[in-house]
Amino acid sequence: MRFGIVGVVATLIQYGVYYLLLPYMDERIALTIGYIVSFCCNYVMTTRFTFKVKASPKNAGGFALSHFINWSLQVVSLSFFIWLGVPKEWAPIPMYMVCVPVNFLLVRFFVKR
Repeated sequence: MRFGIVGVVATLIQYGVYYLLLPYMDERIALTIGYIVSFCCNYVMTTRFTFKVKASPKNAGGFALSHFINWSLQVVSLSFFIWLGVPKEWAPIPMYMVCVPVNFLLVRFFVKR
């Protein structure tokens, strides 16, 4: 439940930044900027609220690695859905459907271990 709340907040932040920047730049750059903003908020919420662990260099490194993998998957899947014909404004929705479950498993592994 806590992961879901944090995930929704982080996703809304990322999508909001993406949507606002999309008219001014390439969709992959807009996605990346949104991801960076969301990442910062997400780490604090994940350690304090989702998994209730202390922030540390070790779990920050694992969190960053898992999110680098997730960001890479997001860029690839966003490009794929746009290539399939999904409008740029809506392509993040199926992208999130693919990436969120993968991200949960990665973050849980790196933060909780």
